[in-house]
Amino acid sequence: MKILFCGDIVGKSGRDAVIAHLPDIKEKLQPDCIIINGENAAHGFGITAAICKDLYKAGVHVITTGNHAFDNREIMNYMSSDKNIIRPINYPPTTAGNGFTIYTTPRGQKVLVVNVMGRLFMDPLDDPFAAMENLFKTYVLGGLVNAIVVDMHAEATSEKMGMGHFCDGRASLVVGTHTHVPTSDCQILPKGTAYMTDAGMCGDYNSVVGMDKDVPLFKFTRRIPPPARMQPATGPGTLCGVFVETDDATGLAKKIKAIRLGARLEETRLDGI
Repeated sequence: MKILFCGDIVGKSGRDAVIAHLPDIKEKLQPDCIIINGENAAHGFGITAAICKDLYKAGVHVITTGNHAFDNREIMNYMSSDKNIIRPINYPPTTAGNGFTIYTTPRGQKVLVVNVMGRLFMDPLDDPFAAMENLFKTYVLGGLVNAIVVDMHAEATSEKMGMGHFCDGRASLVVGTHTHVPTSDCQILPKGTAYMTDAGMCGDYNSVVGMDKDVPLFKFTRRIPPPARMQPATGPGTLCGVFVETDDATGLAKKIKAIRLGARLEETRLDGI
């Protein structure tokens, strides 16, 4: 099975980059399942139902989120009715929406996608490792599902790496989101799980993690409240993510490659994957 995971969309620049580059990716890599983190898609803060529908129209199958999942309150009711957008599984069980979903590919393969959020330097949610352990009691690779993809939305690289090793041999892919910078540590862990500490963002990299530079620099240099709210950078966007191919028999990874397409970062040659 072929799986594409794209990192956090930041604002319109990120949305435009995804919509512009997905057709070429789909033609050349033919992914069976496309997953994207959309928690910053609505002007840098949260996501809306309309944006979800635009992403589905572009070919996205599952949307994950994170700590900005509910910045737009309208998404709460929508998330309860749309199983293809998920929030972190370790939110309280009464929170709107679901922490995982199962997408069925046109070939009938079932992909479990789970969103989990770290706790280091983040909101103090329930234990992410306990939440994953509980999920693995029901869903085993090669059992009810053919692939398992974990979006570990976290600040600390150590916590993301810890989750990768915790899931090694039990998930097809563990990929980090939230820090908006693509890491260069794509690898297959010893027991067969593909891993990348952060997929990076889909957005304008002439920025401070996707936001226009003026307000962050004001805060960093003056240490007083800025005169305005941060706004997404609006220059040409870059799509960043990771492509994984799994073994149909085991669900474990055979290949992992970083994807970078767009304005500023060194591009990936899709015909070389």
